[in-house]
Amino acid sequence: MDGINPALSPADLRLERRIFAASHGRDLTPEEQEALERIRPPRTYPVRLAVQAYDGPMAMLPVAQLYARDVPDLSPPEGRDLLQVLWCPFDHPIMPRTLLFWRSAASVTDILDTPPEPPAVQFDGYLPDPCVLEPEQITEYPDHLELSEELREQLKQLSVPQTAEEGMDPDTYYDCVLSNAPGWKVGGWPAWDATDPSSQPCSECGTDMELLMTVATFEEGDDAGNSWSPHPHPGAGPYPGHRGFNATGIQIGSGYRQHLFVCPAEPEHPHIELMT
Repeated sequence: MDGINPALSPADLRLERRIFAASHGRDLTPEEQEALERIRPPRTYPVRLAVQAYDGPMAMLPVAQLYARDVPDLSPPEGRDLLQVLWCPFDHPIMPRTLLFWRSAASVTDILDTPPEPPAVQFDGYLPDPCVLEPEQITEYPDHLELSEELREQLKQLSVPQTAEEGMDPDTYYDCVLSNAPGWKVGGWPAWDATDPSSQPCSECGTDMELLMTVATFEEGDDAGNSWSPHPHPGAGPYPGHRGFNATGIQIGSGYRQHLFVCPAEPEHPHIELMT
């Protein structure tokens, strides 16, 4: 607990989301208002929230389930064809702590009808909404900060005709249109919006780690034009505090990305989490 945000149950968070989605564009009904006030009672600031400790193990929340047949860039360990990503519903700090499970899909036979859930979630943006994935293989390029000064200048000059036609800034055209596709992705290049590029050595063998997966708050950036725009499905957002297209309901920090890096020599070595 952070002493400010009340931890809510997954059931209450899902109810809150259904109410906001159903009432979009109209006033709340008395029943909806009553339900929202029960979930988040009105408070007078300043207020000190009591911190409740939970005894025993904390159930993790499912974040993604990826099959190698659907995602060519997944590169699982030998004999595995399924990646399951879970995370803790509390900060560790500034973002959830993730666990990666590489499995053989054929060996997964004992499937629970109702998987266990944690008793509470620290932030509503840590509770994923169920989504059906439609993987699309794309080509992207490194962040401009990973390029040499000479190459950056060449790209800027090559971009001038396109930026004039599209009314964009030549200094940002490369990053917005060609580099670092926004949204959730497997593989590709990390974005360096909040920090400078840095190598991520494996703690076990020292090999430079590679980007496995990006968990993003938004599926498209504020200034990316239409180059990376997905096709929203009817159930996409909006939710309070979320801008743009956010089908998953996830929020990392104030709208950032959570990168997961793994060791290419041995994917089961401890992975690294980085928020950018």
